[in-house]
Amino acid sequence: MLGENFVYFFTVQGFFVGVIFGILKSFDADSLFVYTLFITAFFYLFSHIIIALYYKTLTSKADFFLRSAHEVELDYYAGEINKRDHIVDTACKVTDIAIKMNEESLDGQQ
Repeated sequence: MLGENFVYFFTVQGFFVGVIFGILKSFDADSLFVYTLFITAFFYLFSHIIIALYYKTLTSKADFFLRSAHEVELDYYAGEINKRDHIVDTACKVTDIAIKMNEESLDGQQ
């Protein structure tokens, strides 16, 4: 949703909340108008604050993310995983050879 559409939507919601609150709390037309005006203005300003913070976080996240450093770290981690995978494969081969030698020695004893 575009920022201005969010402002329009939130302002209209503020208007209806203001009308409902004004009907529930007011005893004359003047206070109904004042409640509606203040609550609509609050919703309008609040929607602008939300949009400003949203766009600020979008731009700040893009500034602080260094893609090249992230890729270097990921390459390092991938290399470490490959080394450990090779070590585990070697350990599995050694274990398989030891099991076969153990089976052969047990067969020779019987």
